Amino acid sequence: MKLIRERLQTSMSVSIFAALSAFVVYSCMYAFRKPFTAATFGDMDWWGIDFKVWLILAQTVGYTLSKFYGIRFIAELNPTRRSLYVLLLIGMAWLALLGFALTPAPFNILFMLLNGFPLGMIWGIVFSYLEGRKTTELMGAFLSISFIVSSGFVKTVGKWLMTSLEVSPFWMPFLVGLLFCPLLYASLWCLDQVPPPTPEDERLRTRRIPMDRPRRKAFIKTFLPGILLLVVTYICLTILRDFRDNFAAELWKSLGYAQNPGIFTFTELPIALIVLLMMGLLVFVRNNYQAFMLNHGMILTGIVLLFGATVLFRQNMISPVLWMILTGTGLYLGYIPFNCLVFERLIATFKHPGNVGFVMYIADSFGYLGSVGILFYKELWVSEQLSWLRFYTQCIWVIGLLSFCLILCSLFYFSVKYKKSKTASLQYA
Repeated sequence: MKLIRERLQTSMSVSIFAALSAFVVYSCMYAFRKPFTAATFGDMDWWGIDFKVWLILAQTVGYTLSKFYGIRFIAELNPTRRSLYVLLLIGMAWLALLGFALTPAPFNILFMLLNGFPLGMIWGIVFSYLEGRKTTELMGAFLSISFIVSSGFVKTVGKWLMTSLEVSPFWMPFLVGLLFCPLLYASLWCLDQVPPPTPEDERLRTRRIPMDRPRRKAFIKTFLPGILLLVVTYICLTILRDFRDNFAAELWKSLGYAQNPGIFTFTELPIALIVLLMMGLLVFVRNNYQAFMLNHGMILTGIVLLFGATVLFRQNMISPVLWMILTGTGLYLGYIPFNCLVFERLIATFKHPGNVGFVMYIADSFGYLGSVGILFYKELWVSEQLSWLRFYTQCIWVIGLLSFCLILCSLFYFSVKYKKSKTASLQYA
């Protein structure tokens, strides 16, 4: 172990090693979170609401509560216990899946809530290994595409277990988790060997430190208007991303691809490669302010692509598969920067002491709260005649337009604040 640390410390391969390790760890987490969404659970319902919607709601509520708890937990995280926390949290989620399989419906809905709570803190722990480095964009891009690739892949595995091995949809999530346990342990061990940021990293990106209550209050007070704009934008994008991810099976069924398990992975791979390329290129932008503004531009580009692809699809100018790929690409170009780049460069630009986990968990907590709200809205106030596919396209128009306006306002706010900070620093120089 010591030899591995020494070699990594003196080798340029540290970034790739850390990136791949983080990618695999977080991909394995998805094996305990997303497989159940590959099932449709037939015509089951409870209190007039589709049974799968109840499961997604329960897990998302647990995940949302975890994000609110994580605002403090991740901000004050002790680096020496990170790997232990990951194992304990994922182990709790796996036991909840066992309870889901053993408990009859609808009482097993509770176990999906218990499954979601521990998993909500995994991202903050994993990203804490990567932040505050001159190559954080590259490593963060690898971590973030796990959102895209792993979600589709674990659903493919789950669908295969149900169609080829005739596994019950209630036991399938637990068995998918079992298959990924050895890979999770091995990749987490590798991630734990990554050395801390170097002095040069700290000079270029600002030292990352745990944030106690006074530091958290100071950070919010300094950037409150901008944080509000970014958080509300993230809420919009999270609603769209979560809806597309959770109801991919229903969307593909509406599009005529219900019996094709590989479609989940096939369509997500090109999206992951495009997003990885775009995010990874930002590692070459050394100026933190320029990179921060470029992130805003990338989010705007993603929203425009989302709109454009939907217009072409509605006019029958592109196929359903191409539409899902293009809208997924646009959506993730807007969504992914929040998960590794926007807040990373915000701290580095203004050289404010802290860590990404704190502000990211503020955004995540309200983002998933928005996801819960949109599901309740769809089930309780929207006509049952409105299909999942049509509801998704309507969300693109309304939520996409709102997020476009908000990110423009954020770009303006931070550009003005940066110019003021530069002017102030020159006056006191």
